[in-house]
Amino acid sequence: MPSLQLDLSPVQETLLLTLYARAQDSRAPAPILGDTLAAAIADRIAQDTGYDFGRLKVRPSLVASTALRAKKLDDVVRQFTTTHPEAVVVDLGCGLDTRMARCTPPAGVDWYDVDLPEVTELRRRYLPGRSHLVATDITAESWSEVLPDDRPTVIVAEGVLPFLPGDSFQAMIRRLTTRLRAGELALNGYTRFAAWAMRYDASIKALGIDAAQGFDDPREPERWNAGLTLVSERLLTRAPEVAAFPQPVRALTRLMAHSTAMSRQGARILHYRF
Repeated sequence: MPSLQLDLSPVQETLLLTLYARAQDSRAPAPILGDTLAAAIADRIAQDTGYDFGRLKVRPSLVASTALRAKKLDDVVRQFTTTHPEAVVVDLGCGLDTRMARCTPPAGVDWYDVDLPEVTELRRRYLPGRSHLVATDITAESWSEVLPDDRPTVIVAEGVLPFLPGDSFQAMIRRLTTRLRAGELALNGYTRFAAWAMRYDASIKALGIDAAQGFDDPREPERWNAGLTLVSERLLTRAPEVAAFPQPVRALTRLMAHSTAMSRQGARILHYRF
C-alpha cells in the first residue's frame, strides 16, 4: 500500500513531468544529462505513492529537450560558481530538480531552492541536502529578504515563465535584481508561440494546464527595468548534444537548426547579467 499521498496542483505536478523526463534520459544508452539521482527519486515516488508516471505521456522529444536545457543551465551555474566560489545560487520554482547534486558547487556557495510549501516538503523527503529551502510562492514580494545581498548571485528559472500570470515573472525578477548586488540570470526562454503551443503538448494536456507566457525578442528583458544585459542566447537546436537525440527527433531538430526563427520556437537558454 502507498505510504504517501501526493496532493499537487496541475502546475505543481509538472515537477513530476520534468523529473520523469530526466529519469528517462538517464536510462538511455547515450544519456544527455545522465541524472541517475532523478531516476532513483522517481522510482521511490512511484513506490511510496503508487503514482503512475505513464499518465504523463512523456515523449522522446520532451525527454531530450528537458535533459539538454537542464545541462545548459547547469553549465551557467558551474561557470558562475567556479568564478565566484562564495556565490549565492537561487533556483526559482526548483521542483524536485537535482541541480545542486549535479553541479557540486564549492563549499563556500550558499544555494537556495525556492518553491511552494507542498513542493518543499517533497524535497525534504526525497532530496535532503545542504541547500536552503524557501517555502513560498515565488511571486510573493517579501521572500527575497532571506537572500544575502552582498555576494554575487546566479538566478536560475527553468520551466517557470510560461506558468506565471501577467507580468508577475518580470516583477519578480525586478525585485530580485534590485535587491541583489550583482550577478546573472539564466532561464529557458519560451517565445510567445512556443508557450501557446505548449497547451497542445500531450504531457501538458494530460495535466490540464493552460500555459501561455513567453517573449520573442531575447533583449526584451533589458526593458523590464531590472538592470539586465543580454549575455547570450543559446539555441539548443544547434547544440552538439543533438547528435544523441533519438530519431526522428534528431532529424527534425537539425532541420530546425537551419533557421534562427524556427530554432527559437524550440528550446533556448537566455543568459543575462545584472
